[in-house]
Amino acid sequence: MINIKYLIYQLTPPFLWKLATSIIKKEPKLKGRFYCPVCNKSVVRFQPLPLYYEQMQEKYPTKLPKFMGEMMNVHAYSCPHCYASDRERIYAMYISKKFDTIKDKKEISFLDFAPSMEFQRFIKQFSFVKYRTADLYLDSVDDKVDIVDMNIYSDNQFDVILCSHVLEHIPNDIKAMSELHRVLKPGGWGIIVVPINLGIEKDFEDPSITSTADRWSYFGQDDHVRAYSKQGFVNKLESVGFNVAQYGIDYFGMDEFERCGIHPRSVIYVVSK
Repeated sequence: MINIKYLIYQLTPPFLWKLATSIIKKEPKLKGRFYCPVCNKSVVRFQPLPLYYEQMQEKYPTKLPKFMGEMMNVHAYSCPHCYASDRERIYAMYISKKFDTIKDKKEISFLDFAPSMEFQRFIKQFSFVKYRTADLYLDSVDDKVDIVDMNIYSDNQFDVILCSHVLEHIPNDIKAMSELHRVLKPGGWGIIVVPINLGIEKDFEDPSITSTADRWSYFGQDDHVRAYSKQGFVNKLESVGFNVAQYGIDYFGMDEFERCGIHPRSVIYVVSK
């Protein structure tokens, strides 16, 4: 059964919710306990998105449709135990389900771009996964590599790839997607996700937009180089040869979304080759 109070809580813009709770002088009482699938711990309440992002939006008003991000739970952004974000929690939900279906758990090669420490710990619990991390700038990764030119990896090398919130930083995202497709084995799969604004019909990018103020206003962050639309993102993935499947609340269920603090409109994009 859908928890109406929780649904209203998730869909209400943050400033309106703050106003409402300040008037009634109390936080909403949500029934039950929550759960983080990344650290496998019970959660009384997830932590909200850091105030910094709200401050930046107030300082640099957005040119994009407001409150139309596809996957961003501002009320329940991070786990208080391991700090995993809502998007990392939904990745863990999908990967756990996927790995549970594998009967012959032979070695699986897994490449993760720009990984967080909490998600690395989650993946490393699977003894059959041969896990490698990659990034151009992080010193803690296994491989320092540019995603648009991953010549250190051979064609068809990995069974699974994870590329989360990376492509919006890359000027040539088509080249990066092509490289991801090249290194994935035939029959392999991956999760590729970018911030998507459901209020725009096509991707927006302009190389002349370089200032901190304009990038916050047009792209949602000062180190982003474009704003993605839903169909624009899918079209790009398909253009380099990926098959694209989308998994949201219909796949996971409302109860699981609520328990893990996932926004009802969240979707992950699972590619295959």
